Amino acid sequence: MAANGIDTVVPTLTRLQPLAALGVDSLRELAPHCHRERVTRNLDPFQLRDWQGQVVYLVKGELKLEFEDGMIQVIVGGWGDALYPIGRGRLAPTLTKAITDVEMLRFDEDLVDIMMTWDQIAARGQETETDSDATDWRTMSGMFTVQSLTQGVFASMPPANIEQLLGHFQRVPVKRGEQVIRQGDPGDYYYLIERGRCAVTREVAGATVELAELREGDSFGEEALVADMARNATVTMKTDGMLLRLNKTDFMDLLREPLLQRLPPAEAQKRIAGGAQWIDVRFPAEYQCDGLPGALNIPVNEIRHAIAGLDPDREYIVYCQTGRRSSAAAFLLSQRGLHAHLLDGGLKALLAAGATNQNKGLK
Repeated sequence: MAANGIDTVVPTLTRLQPLAALGVDSLRELAPHCHRERVTRNLDPFQLRDWQGQVVYLVKGELKLEFEDGMIQVIVGGWGDALYPIGRGRLAPTLTKAITDVEMLRFDEDLVDIMMTWDQIAARGQETETDSDATDWRTMSGMFTVQSLTQGVFASMPPANIEQLLGHFQRVPVKRGEQVIRQGDPGDYYYLIERGRCAVTREVAGATVELAELREGDSFGEEALVADMARNATVTMKTDGMLLRLNKTDFMDLLREPLLQRLPPAEAQKRIAGGAQWIDVRFPAEYQCDGLPGALNIPVNEIRHAIAGLDPDREYIVYCQTGRRSSAAAFLLSQRGLHAHLLDGGLKALLAAGATNQNKGLK
């Protein structure tokens, strides 16, 4: 939906239930995922289209609803019962008919449920927090985008982890020029930027190279925690700001494990045969030695820059020699909304499984 279409539909969404509870900012995130349907009079909208798994509202025109007990009701778009989804609870008809030409809005049911879940939990956390300067999670536009909630770092998180996660973040004020993490140090925290900007740099052959600039809603510090390695870059604040940090134990329990989807060698090979793509995150010299046929070679230190060139609709299976480096890469890809899986145990496990199968064939 174009920007002007978003501005047009948001006022309508503010009257629909339970969408109105999301607030204007969240509704602007939801608006591009709204589908507008027009149906000619005398037709049954629900017979014309399969709207299973959709939340549907009547916003213009008159629609007749017939119920199993013989009751008939007429609803008018934008008023009364039409402000609630059709087909739920008291509005679950066996037959519908457009009395006039009608206009309807529909949304994916899972998307609406995800946004409602996060918004309610974020709001409750704000209400129960005694600190008047507490984080209002709903204002973190980078973190609460539709893409982040449905495809990014939080999409695979069990609902039971959500409230725990928000409650375990600590707010840390930072100053311009402050180094938050240093290259070579052990990993201790995962960070989200609530406010401010920072630079990611790396020392290469004695020179400092700026790799990226991070802004509100961006995260950093995950690679060292996932792969249990030293920090591979330095992050320095470019402005004053506020960070949210999660300690290593909470990160592992609440974020890493839900997000890292591991595949045993046999299942990984089956998915490759079905169209998935290998990604080898080792150095080019390692890849040239024994890389898997057809694999993309994207060293783990380059994975952030390569994300934009990967297909969001394709499944990727990430590997290295043992699974250590590839676990960091798979987490980063999943965090950015890609369908990434980790080859559990790496090439060593894959080769061992192949040797085992060969031995079984000889018996």
